[in-house]
Amino acid sequence: MRSDSQAMGCFVSTPKDACGNRRWPSNIDELAVFVPGLRVPKSVDFSSALSDILPKPLVERLSSLRMRIVAMVAQEASKATKQRRKTTTKHGGSSFSELLQLLEDYLSVLLGLVGEGSQLKDKVQFMWVNQEDDAEETVMVNAWYEALSVLQLMAMLCLSEANTLLLPKAIKDGYQTKVSEESKRTSIDIFLKAAGYLDCAIQHVLPQIPPTVRRDLPVDLAEGVLRALLMQALGQCADIQLGMAIDSPKATLAVKRRLACEMVKYWDEAAAYYYHGLILDEGNTKKSHSMAVGALQAADEFLKESKKASESFNATLPTSRNPPLSGSMKYLSEKIPKDALSKLRINRDLYSQERILETAPTLPDFALALKPDEYHLPQLDPLWSLEAVNSSKT
Repeated sequence: MRSDSQAMGCFVSTPKDACGNRRWPSNIDELAVFVPGLRVPKSVDFSSALSDILPKPLVERLSSLRMRIVAMVAQEASKATKQRRKTTTKHGGSSFSELLQLLEDYLSVLLGLVGEGSQLKDKVQFMWVNQEDDAEETVMVNAWYEALSVLQLMAMLCLSEANTLLLPKAIKDGYQTKVSEESKRTSIDIFLKAAGYLDCAIQHVLPQIPPTVRRDLPVDLAEGVLRALLMQALGQCADIQLGMAIDSPKATLAVKRRLACEMVKYWDEAAAYYYHGLILDEGNTKKSHSMAVGALQAADEFLKESKKASESFNATLPTSRNPPLSGSMKYLSEKIPKDALSKLRINRDLYSQERILETAPTLPDFALALKPDEYHLPQLDPLWSLEAVNSSKT
């Protein structure tokens, strides 16, 4: 069981579970999706670095797009620090879509600095700072670093938007609405989009940065961290799908087990062992019943570890809290302990004179069905005319 994955939302505990009857401070945010602190871009002086090399319209286009990004990301980072986030549309606000499009437009101009044969990739100094720590400032004179930072930001904005969609909405008198099926399906699309940005960053941008420069990248842009976030996005898709399957009377145990077993490859064993145990228990042999007990007990142990990891994560600065249990987490947190104990007692009664196998059986291996959205770096902005490209090479 990987504790980092649990902290990212696979299994969660309520404030009462973690701290008895202690009341949580009102300024601690609820968390459905782990989102690292946003990396915020700082102003760049394109004119000083490029005005003698590139046509004025290109320099102005780069400057205006990045200035708008700086302003919008700063606003987004400010909203992310508030407990309650107001949205301007049904699915989280036009600013999310607008900012993604703005970043896409900026990439289409920025990539002209790194075109084949271009001598411009090391001409501009790019600065970014982590919203959680102003001391985490990274300055690099490398346009591929800027492209990597933009893709990582696009992915983090997606995770933040998914978090908004998956948090129950508060209504009067302290009651909360359930997360709608539409919000769940929309969040799946957003998670896959985030995974696509991260996959592109890992496969097509990170390799362009020389190893000597890559060693100086901030931890948020390290390959291992980007891959972990990609797996988180896919894992949360699988978790939502499992929750929807649990709620569907048409979904069979085999379907639920397959989804749960796929989740193992992303981050979690508890659900997989639970459904594997139920299917094994349908067998008519002592061996299948014994293996079922082992699987269910493994699920129970993994669930306990998951809750401890979640409590530890929430207590780590910056502190956070989980929303009330819902979906697959709520169902499994209730069913796993009860069914594990029940099956153990039943099988001990049936085979009272014989040893019951209580070690976890091997899980079936299923191919992963979820894939990141295929994202390609945008085409160059039309301003990169033949004359502009030629002038950049002189």
